[in-house]
Amino acid sequence: MSVDFSLAHPIVPRLEVRERTGSTNADLRAHAGDVVGWPHLSTIVTRDQTAGRGRLDRSWVAPAGTALAVSVLLRALPLDPATRGWIPLAAGVAMSDAVAAQLPEHDVGVKWPNDVLVDGRKICGILAEATGDAVVVGAGVNTAMTVEQLPVPTATSFAALDVEVDEDRLLAAYLTALDDLLSALVSTGDAGRSGLHAAATARCATIGQAVRVSLPAGRILEGVATALDPEGRLVVSVDGEQQAISAGDVVHVRPAGN
Repeated sequence: MSVDFSLAHPIVPRLEVRERTGSTNADLRAHAGDVVGWPHLSTIVTRDQTAGRGRLDRSWVAPAGTALAVSVLLRALPLDPATRGWIPLAAGVAMSDAVAAQLPEHDVGVKWPNDVLVDGRKICGILAEATGDAVVVGAGVNTAMTVEQLPVPTATSFAALDVEVDEDRLLAAYLTALDDLLSALVSTGDAGRSGLHAAATARCATIGQAVRVSLPAGRILEGVATALDPEGRLVVSVDGEQQAISAGDVVHVRPAGN
């Protein structure tokens, strides 16, 4: 099925639809030095990505035509480097809103920092990478993947939920929301005043969950996620002590039998 992305094209200054590529993030990183040819919000999208990567350098590969890979080049960034830590969370909020618009009868949320979940199962992963003075944000959405094609039992897709996704509408909604959230963050310089902190908190499926966090150097932290702090870090209550997590692999701990 060919998609012309007529809704998405007018939203960004440059949108390239590629029949097949290794990695949309790598493609955009290669163009990051060309400020004129590839301006802010330039986007590459494909339905056949053969060498994608996720967080923690994990591979992300899907059968051709079953997932949508999209990467966006961000040049208009917050001046404060600490505030830029909110960019992956902004992408998670934007994508969760876009997904939820086509799955109104399902529970859509974000597992910190930016995995999009539907009814507790992952439908989209997001990876933000700094490159020079820019940031490339990549997202991989499971669209037409059948139940048999899902990589793990904790994954899902639109097709697995018996929904035929409108990919053009999905991409357009994502790009619009990402632009709006980032523009507000840049103009205010603050996630609280921009509304991003509230939006991310509302969408965060991790808050209130018992979690197990794999930290650098092999340390494991277990507790209950209670909030997002002003820097976008996950606050975890461990034996009554609040600890802010800036990086780590978070697992929602489900009670036995669930």
